[in-house]
Amino acid sequence: MKALDITALVLVIIGAINWGLIGFFQFDLIATLFGSMSAFTRIVYAIVGIAGLYAISFLGKDRETREVK
Repeated sequence: MKALDITALVLVIIGAINWGLIGFFQFDLIATLFGSMSAFTRIVYAIVGIAGLYAISFLGKDRETREVK
């Protein structure tokens, strides 16, 4: 599950950066790279959205680390 968690987190970060660019500079990085609402752009947006929904599960995870002696 750790690989899935890391992948989802990376996608959420990419989405957050893209939204920040849109909010501050009106620049959509994903649309610039892949075309404005092309099929691939829509797929990227959908995958980032799914990763965001999956990341909600991070709220319920135990964040406490335990030392092994």
